[in-house]
Amino acid sequence: MARKMLIDGEINKPSEEERHYDFDLFVIGAGSGGVRASRFSAQYGAKVGICELPFHPISSEVSGGVGGTCVIRGCVPKKILVYGASFGPELEDARSYGWEVNDRLNLNWKKLLHKKTEEIVRLNGIYKRLLSNAGVKLFEGEGRIISPNEVEVIQLDGTKISYSAKHILVATGSKAQRPVIPGQELAITSDEALSLEDLPRRAVILGGGYIAVEFASIWRGMGATVDLCFRKELPLRGFDDEMRAVVARNLEGRGINMHPCTTLTELVKTENGIRVRTDHGEDLLADVVLFATGRVPNSKRLNLEAVGVELDKTGAVKVDEFSRTNIPSIWAIGDVTNRMNLTPVALMEGTCFAKTAFGGVPTKPDYTHIPCAVFCIPPLSVVGLSEEEAIEKANGDTAVYTSTFNPMKNTISGRQEKSVMKLLVDKETDKVIGASMCGPDAAEIMQGIAVAIKCGATKADFDATVGIHPSAAEEFVTMRTATRILSPANKPKTNL
Repeated sequence: MARKMLIDGEINKPSEEERHYDFDLFVIGAGSGGVRASRFSAQYGAKVGICELPFHPISSEVSGGVGGTCVIRGCVPKKILVYGASFGPELEDARSYGWEVNDRLNLNWKKLLHKKTEEIVRLNGIYKRLLSNAGVKLFEGEGRIISPNEVEVIQLDGTKISYSAKHILVATGSKAQRPVIPGQELAITSDEALSLEDLPRRAVILGGGYIAVEFASIWRGMGATVDLCFRKELPLRGFDDEMRAVVARNLEGRGINMHPCTTLTELVKTENGIRVRTDHGEDLLADVVLFATGRVPNSKRLNLEAVGVELDKTGAVKVDEFSRTNIPSIWAIGDVTNRMNLTPVALMEGTCFAKTAFGGVPTKPDYTHIPCAVFCIPPLSVVGLSEEEAIEKANGDTAVYTSTFNPMKNTISGRQEKSVMKLLVDKETDKVIGASMCGPDAAEIMQGIAVAIKCGATKADFDATVGIHPSAAEEFVTMRTATRILSPANKPKTNL
């Protein structure tokens, strides 16, 4: 019946008995996905309510903020700190360009932190205004589902108020998880790392994903000694192995101490800092230990299982291809579903939900050819398949085109850091099925490449495109000879 309603568009036509609901839609979680779904649903004429915890840069059981993780304690403040960390090395390189930077460079961390906080407060206000201007009613407090059509909002003073809704949307995102080791309470997560009172002189980071390599770059760029410990041979598991190796070389070249195939076993507070013991018996000393060991769906306090909503073993909300749970009136989008955990993906899912539930146009999110970036220094950006995925998924042979070069800027500064670009091309169709780049401006360049690949561009199209000279981006349209051919018969290396 639920599927028939979706297909016939009847989901947008309330019956007489449905008109007693307080809201057509009530959203729990005002992050990027929740705000997008709320606004777009309201534009279709729905009466919408949304709840979110009070604002604070560091999330907890009682704090959050409109804008969610990305805006308040994720992508935006992280990128601000990446910019801040980039200026030190850039100013050093400027000496070779004739700039007489004679005095020792000093970073005023508290000033940067203040500017960062000002920006996220500003954005928090903008998101609130977006909801208000769309006619969405915002409630401050913790939301939990008490029946398939009822949400309870627990306010700061403990007052509980219930609201009925024809549809309930869960958009509560994810939260950082901590490994269980002795002394774990001495470590911090990315939430706290973005709001430290003092810049650490010595940092130990556990993890090999986005957050780990980004904070390693940030703190090292600001002058800290950084030890990066990760379980595999290379950081950034899941990315193209060749590009992972490039990132590892760049991190090491920037002075980060790399500890592959390493985990932490104990943290001990001492007079000189935190003593960090690794599983190799090595002792490291740190002012700050960052656990960047992944995130888990933020679903525990929502009362979902009590009302029959199915969760997977990680706590992620199970949904169908339209983001609907097994309870027809309850939906979920974003990181809480653990599908593809990226802010623009949550925005896409929110848009598709609104079209499906209130626009009369059932719309599935499209997860093909989604670009992403890791803002280490220099950054990595990719779209489409990696070499390893091409071997596993491609029907036939794949041609790999690569370019490794010294960025023009480095020829004068003398910085020894190569940029690497790669295109993967299906031999039978000539379509470009993957692209990656590690080097300055990688994310800015890859966005345009993503449009081309989404439109089905062939290698011939790339070859026929005139490059912009002199630029790094022109390398993507000047690679003429394949570096190697991948065959489905060849299996990729494992355990990297």
